[in-house]
Amino acid sequence: MSESGTVTDKAEGARRKAARPALWLTVLSLATLVVLVLLGIWQIERRAWKLALIDRVEQRIHAPAQPIPSPGSWPAITTANDEYRHVSVTGRFMHDRETLVQAVTEEGPGYWVLTPLQRDDGTQVLINRGFVPSERRDVSTRRDGNPDGQVEITGLLRMTEPKGGFLRNNAPEHNRWYSRDVAAIAAARGLHEAAPFFVDADAGSESGGGPIGGLTVVRFPNNHLIYALTWFALAFMLAGKLFVTFGGGVFRRQRIVHEPDGGSEASVQRTGSDAGTIVEQT
Repeated sequence: MSESGTVTDKAEGARRKAARPALWLTVLSLATLVVLVLLGIWQIERRAWKLALIDRVEQRIHAPAQPIPSPGSWPAITTANDEYRHVSVTGRFMHDRETLVQAVTEEGPGYWVLTPLQRDDGTQVLINRGFVPSERRDVSTRRDGNPDGQVEITGLLRMTEPKGGFLRNNAPEHNRWYSRDVAAIAAARGLHEAAPFFVDADAGSESGGGPIGGLTVVRFPNNHLIYALTWFALAFMLAGKLFVTFGGGVFRRQRIVHEPDGGSEASVQRTGSDAGTIVEQT
């Protein structure tokens, strides 16, 4: 082998060594690939869970109304097992203890009217009777819609909202409410036997001139498939990069090139498209 070939060979070896990824970068890339695949699998599992949740809630909403759970079972009520159940409850409204909670609905901005319903067993259930616009905030503007006698309310069982509204916290001392925090409202209104949930009244439960019921929004964002495809796509691209970096040699080949003038033949060995050339005289 000529001296120039040896020098070229050494230069090529040095260049390959310099181009070889560091060990820590390789380990990090492999770990990232595993994490991306796991994230994709997790999103697929989340999608299955979300679809099951949506189906379960749809069945609850459209089921016939059943009496609300008995007070003895109230501590065991959970979001997963009970929220959005279609329930019925009977009692008398305590209109002097109603609470207005700020709301934005398809009817525009205004308030939810939460009124305690006193039951014969001495317990109370907060009823979200529905929506009123700001100009009907004062109870004197809707007295005709406040029934005095025994009523039966049907609606959806909802869980308490203790964390306040978006970027706004309830201020009971100033009678400003941004979420339907059952415990805080019960304490502020002196309700000592209140259920830990409230009921969104159905459309048609309102009396003439009363709050507009039936505006419950049941919406579960379900973007898990998009997220899964994103994670899998990133994993595929990273895998492709790793294959090019470490597996390209599988497709490398050697070629023999002859001088066209019939002179001395030279064998040219190439390794990769950007490799140096080693010339051996024959």
